[in-house]
Amino acid sequence: MYRSNGNFEAFGRPEKPADVDGKSAYFVGSGLASLAGAAFLIRDAQLPGNKITIFEELGLPGGSMDGILDEHKGFIIRGGREMEAHFEALWDLFKSIPSLAVENASVLDEMYWLHKDNPSSNPARAIHNRGEKIDQMKDLTLTRGAAEELMKLVLTREEDLQDKRIDEVFGKEFFESHFWLYWATMFAFEPWASALEMRRYTLRFIHHISTLADLTSLRFTRYNQYESLIKPLVAYLEGNGVTFVYNTQVDNIELDSSGSSKLAKRILLTENGESKTIDLSENDIVFVTNGSITESSTYGDNDTPAPVVTDKGGAWSLWKNLAAQDASLGHPEKFCENIPEANWSISATVTLTDDKIWPYIEKITGRDPRNGKIVTGGPCNIADSSWLYGFTVSRQPHFEAQDPQKEIVAWIYGLFSDKPGDYVKKTIRECTGAELCAEWLYHLGVPEDQIDDLAHNSASTVPCNMPYITSYFMPRALGDRPLVVPEGYKNLSFIGNFSETERDTVFTTEYSVRTAMEAVYTHLNVDRGVPEVFDSSFDIRVLLSSIYYLNDRKPLSEIKFPLIEKLIGKAALKKIEGTYIEQLLQDAKLV
Repeated sequence: MYRSNGNFEAFGRPEKPADVDGKSAYFVGSGLASLAGAAFLIRDAQLPGNKITIFEELGLPGGSMDGILDEHKGFIIRGGREMEAHFEALWDLFKSIPSLAVENASVLDEMYWLHKDNPSSNPARAIHNRGEKIDQMKDLTLTRGAAEELMKLVLTREEDLQDKRIDEVFGKEFFESHFWLYWATMFAFEPWASALEMRRYTLRFIHHISTLADLTSLRFTRYNQYESLIKPLVAYLEGNGVTFVYNTQVDNIELDSSGSSKLAKRILLTENGESKTIDLSENDIVFVTNGSITESSTYGDNDTPAPVVTDKGGAWSLWKNLAAQDASLGHPEKFCENIPEANWSISATVTLTDDKIWPYIEKITGRDPRNGKIVTGGPCNIADSSWLYGFTVSRQPHFEAQDPQKEIVAWIYGLFSDKPGDYVKKTIRECTGAELCAEWLYHLGVPEDQIDDLAHNSASTVPCNMPYITSYFMPRALGDRPLVVPEGYKNLSFIGNFSETERDTVFTTEYSVRTAMEAVYTHLNVDRGVPEVFDSSFDIRVLLSSIYYLNDRKPLSEIKFPLIEKLIGKAALKKIEGTYIEQLLQDAKLV
């Protein structure tokens, strides 16, 4: 497996690898990583689909990329996916997956045309004072000291950030900035999360510094992620003969890790309550999605909180069983144990059932949520909320079965779980759906004497508790996640956001697809480059632009940071007059 960039590799089709006809593949889990891996096996490795089996613990595919209409509770989404133009592996996949909504188009075509017609933007990235937009919303408000801390983090090596928390490398001023408000609520970072992952994010998405306040860099699907991404991908795989086995838990995979050539020897699973065994040879490749952020999810309703359950479930127990056989396969306990009590775990789906609440959304955003266009374009967060509450209203309808003239679907979440609300004096985990809605309505500016009536009679809210939702971000050390293809293994790989690949960032659709692509290309010797992570952190234009926006759109003459002053002092600026370097600085608005 090798990495590449450029159209020559991106547009090329690999030849059929040698000996592929003697191979078969088993995937543990049917999340995006497994579905992508199966698609790459068919498209690029040219493995027949009938040689591919996908085991799923639940009764439907998709993993954490969900979106269902429950006959009892109504519309439910546990979360949403923020995508961008430079998810290179993701778009490489979906350019080949036929759309179910648009004839003679791929999923990528459908999204591309949709974005061109209605590009994403967020007119109200953050509010306070019960529905008012915050002052200086476009400014990131980093003090000199906070900006220097951010620069120091970026310049620090990963090996020097092992097991460090974000609040160990930043001080109070940083956490009071708009930068942190936007960054944390966009990516779901919390002060006790991994500083190592924060560094990766900063480098990976440095090209988004200029758009943190309006989120114009994001791309969204027509409907929820299940209907727009998972369903067409599953249809493609089923059409190619892939076998899906639902209600099946893989309990363990027996390994032979004694020598330099290591093998997965046997799959132990429970299918519909019946124990089964599958013997493996070197030609039977196993792709494991280890760990899960949505394991043990529970749901409430308008009158009932979501139960708090901490059963670690099959995804975590399997990883523990594998790591017990070989220490090189990671340390799952670092991610699924000792999660802070304050951590985000609650989200909720709010379905507005009449016309009494949506005008408050329109007042804040300036957009009618019923017209089929982008509404919030990503999260709108409440800066003075004790829960650090936020909400997203995607294009409506968000479900194909939804009538947007009668129903509006919103998603709400709170990043702090250990504090009482500002209207509802409970922690977010203790709240019923109606109470979660009432807290939201309070911050939207609904008159207090109307809040409870509207929360009960003009909306239906389904709370969801996800105890492991931010486990990706737990402080970690090198080696805590297994490599995509662990050293020495001939037929075992790890895919998804708890596996380890260089430079890219977890909690993204891109990471799921990238790790799957790397695993398939490695095991099947596919002679085509895996597109490298977008190289924005090596682009001088992006770096100069980020300096401009991190300093609230100030020219170099007003920026007083020691490193910048040393690199670009007044004498240096004089010497570059009339040169290409001066032109770059002018393009970045720094001079």
